[in-house]
Amino acid sequence: MTAAARAERCRSLDERLRSLLAEAVRALPEAAGRTALVAVGGYGRGEMSPLSDVDVVLLHTPDLPDDVCAEVAELVWYPLWDDGVSLDHAVRSTDEMRSVAAADWKAAVGMVDTRHVAGEQSLVRSVRSAVLADWRRGARRRLPQLRAAWAERLDRAGDLAYSAVPDLKDSRGGLRDAVLLRALVATWLVDAPHRPLEEHRAALLDIRDSLHVAAGRPSDRWTPELLPDVARLHGVEPEPLDHQLRDVGRRTGQLVDLTWSRLLHRSSPRRRIRTRRIDRSATDPFAFVPAAADAAERGVLLGPSAAAWFARPSATLPDPWPEHARRDLVRLLAAGPGLVPVWETLDCAGLVGRFLPEWSGIRLRRSQSAVHRFTIDRHSVETCVEASHRLRDVARPDLLVLAALLHDIGKGPAVDGADRDDHSTAGAQTADKIARRLGFDDDSATTVAFLVRNHLLLPGTAVRRDLDDPATARAVAAEVGDLDRLELLATLVECDARSAGPTAWTGWRAGQVHRLVGEVAAVLRRTGPQPTPVEHLGGWEPPRRLGATGGRDGYQLVAEAGSHGSRLLVTGPDRIGLLADLAGTLAAAGLGVRAARAATRDGVAWSQWDLDATTVDTGRLKLRLDRVLDATTDLATRLDIASPPATAARVRVLSGTSATATVLEVRAADQPALLWRVFRTLADAGADVRSAHVDTLGPQAQDVLYVTDRHGRALPQHAADRLAAALKRALSPH
Repeated sequence: MTAAARAERCRSLDERLRSLLAEAVRALPEAAGRTALVAVGGYGRGEMSPLSDVDVVLLHTPDLPDDVCAEVAELVWYPLWDDGVSLDHAVRSTDEMRSVAAADWKAAVGMVDTRHVAGEQSLVRSVRSAVLADWRRGARRRLPQLRAAWAERLDRAGDLAYSAVPDLKDSRGGLRDAVLLRALVATWLVDAPHRPLEEHRAALLDIRDSLHVAAGRPSDRWTPELLPDVARLHGVEPEPLDHQLRDVGRRTGQLVDLTWSRLLHRSSPRRRIRTRRIDRSATDPFAFVPAAADAAERGVLLGPSAAAWFARPSATLPDPWPEHARRDLVRLLAAGPGLVPVWETLDCAGLVGRFLPEWSGIRLRRSQSAVHRFTIDRHSVETCVEASHRLRDVARPDLLVLAALLHDIGKGPAVDGADRDDHSTAGAQTADKIARRLGFDDDSATTVAFLVRNHLLLPGTAVRRDLDDPATARAVAAEVGDLDRLELLATLVECDARSAGPTAWTGWRAGQVHRLVGEVAAVLRRTGPQPTPVEHLGGWEPPRRLGATGGRDGYQLVAEAGSHGSRLLVTGPDRIGLLADLAGTLAAAGLGVRAARAATRDGVAWSQWDLDATTVDTGRLKLRLDRVLDATTDLATRLDIASPPATAARVRVLSGTSATATVLEVRAADQPALLWRVFRTLADAGADVRSAHVDTLGPQAQDVLYVTDRHGRALPQHAADRLAAALKRALSPH
């Protein structure tokens, strides 16, 4: 089943058609020099599979009488039907060929590959030239139609690389995409790499030829039942052949995606999205991570040239990863739908294998579960996409997206002697090692391993155990241990099921799981460990080396520069609204805040701000702060604040966490001036911030705030509820 066999089939049919047309012209001399046979579609491209239809057009001059055309057609078509040829035929004049192509873009795409077979060659040359000229002339007008039809086809047929049962012709990266690329290149608006495209197409055609033989019919569906027979025809094992097909599909799909992206940029230059320029002189081995995160967050492709540059030989990645690289990886995993094409580009370039060699075990691996609509690797990435919509539901969104990526990592070949049949246990061991390699601390790595090991615990218990028996909830509570883990596990379970397919998360199954989670949470509230107050966690103390003097009103600023960010330390007299002024000053200066800690001791306010910028001009920043403090600058006017995102923030009063302060938790999408909104709202309500603990985990801000009234006391419950409601309003869509 090779290109040579396809060429021989075409050659044989060409000879038969030449003979038939010659006989017809001898019988009807008036057709001489006024007719031709044209191969179109797959036959025109020389891609005849064993059971493919044959697309042939009888082309004639406009002045040839209709009855003569009909007689010539009969003399050609009937012998072919007698031969058993599956014929898709048409009779058209040269003018009709051009008008049909002008009216129907599908016909025009097919005519891009017209090929003369028999008869008057000048007719074919003139038609082909006219159709191609019209195609180029009307390309900008037709491209939206073409793209819409392409998107509709992909919605229907899925992805050749990742769908459970793809279609070799219609799926993304399939044969129709290869034809589409030829048509797009024929517009002269864009080019595509011809050699890899032809190699990919030839590989797909070889496999399709064998599929036709194995199926005994012209089928293009890549079903598990036929895979062993097709592999036998190729003399290989089924799994490597499946992997080869899917790899060809994803690389062809990448070429199509990139070509569309270039066309859209060319036709709509004003809509280009600028991304961070790649510093090709940089030596940071992690430079690909922020570039990938930027592209995914903006919903643009990471170009193959950039990916190839990142994939060049470089130093071995440090183990463990530094904090800046881990933070950018979390941004990438939490980016939403933009993660899918960027991850594919990284994987094709070899970058995923560089930092996550365990991925090779699940790459393009077909799932054995009938409910899964994707391969295991794509399902894992899609679970991250689902998790990106649920970041506000958990206290550690960074652990959620990492567990989403790794929850099925154990479905690859056995790792370190782990039981291959228990993918959760094997996956947990692998996930623990990966998390530590990526720079997560011991507790975080243990939590990720717990999530991977137990990601089937809740659904398995919910549908197989008696939920009316209190022992069921108690047993799960004993396994989970605390509410934060339950929150993470329940969210991961739903994301996993939703990404698997509609039959994995039915209304009944969701109801059972939610009921179990509620009952387990009730048990943990009664018997589980109480959360440790954030104020008592180690890891940060106010910098004692700063004195409460310096500058106007005694405020002092000191910056510590770093290669991947900087730290700003601020101290001065405490007052209500100070943190709002500091956060607003940083936002007005364009300084992004990754994390912050703030506390008050003996009337002195201390704060530490971890910033994106590698250097900070404290002199200029102090001048900005002075203008804010003396009301020369109105931050509400100065800050150009866009509306918050469509998803509202989550604000909770953490009752019982502190006896001396009201504790508020804010979970919101990170955005410019977010902290200013939060602290300004608190100040307007007369609340004093005793301490603040601010973190950015991927695209998610997680803030825990200890507030008191003007007398240093915890707020009454009704006042705390009003304050939480005010924060929700301030951070909600307008």
